[in-house]
Amino acid sequence: MSAATDTAPVTASANPIGQSVRDSLVIARRNLIRMTRIPEMVLFGVIQPVMFVILFTYVFGGSMKIGNTTDADVYKDFLMAGIFAQTVTFATAGSAAGIADDMQKGLVDRFRSLPMARGAVLTGRTVADLVQTAITLLVLAAVALIVGWRTGTADPTNVGRILAGFGLLLLLGYAFTWIGALIGLAVRTPEAATSGGIIWLFPVTFVSNAFVDPTQMTPWLRHVAEWNPFSATVQACRELFGSPGVVQSDAWPMQHPVWASALWSVLIVAVFRTLAVRKYRSAGT
Repeated sequence: MSAATDTAPVTASANPIGQSVRDSLVIARRNLIRMTRIPEMVLFGVIQPVMFVILFTYVFGGSMKIGNTTDADVYKDFLMAGIFAQTVTFATAGSAAGIADDMQKGLVDRFRSLPMARGAVLTGRTVADLVQTAITLLVLAAVALIVGWRTGTADPTNVGRILAGFGLLLLLGYAFTWIGALIGLAVRTPEAATSGGIIWLFPVTFVSNAFVDPTQMTPWLRHVAEWNPFSATVQACRELFGSPGVVQSDAWPMQHPVWASALWSVLIVAVFRTLAVRKYRSAGT
């Protein structure tokens, strides 16, 4: 028994990265199973962005000036990248509420008592949220096609560019779920987490190039919009999708949106994952 006791810790710590991946996948599976048992979570997550697509397309289409035109079809193609990006970032509120709910029920304390990687609980949660976001994005893209959105090209060789655009959207969504994870650990109730997870997203998504042409803004607000990480992803998707009406700007993120989008998302993951894991380790102590 002594020998077994002595060798167990060595085996567990021999490959900490592998253990962290396995533990994260276990937690992700747990959350995905919970998602299938509560399908309304996915349903309500899909309904809101679909409403945004329909409302913005038919209410604002034809009245918004993009570049030098108010053509409704131009605005429709201009809009969709912004709606896609808004949808993936709004998953932040769900992540925050889910983690806060687990904290309130004491589930996180039980996980902390188990011999598992410290960051696995949060990583598993964010991976499960990423899967849900991907499902929502797929449904939303189908609805966008129904209302007339097109990628601007029928060339099969550009499929890779389209997939790259959706990949950047999912990367941004994953990055923002780590912000949600930190919020969920910092508040006391799921209700507070939901409010805290969504209230700051409104200025982030609306002070951007998602729904309006930033050149129509006052100079200082335009600079904020152009350097907004959210705007970089929207601009990158418009270029990759071949959307007409892409607004040109001298700001570096708008000149190199694909690189800017990827760098911003990776930076957000690095910063907020570190802060969230640190907060998780100190929670309840």
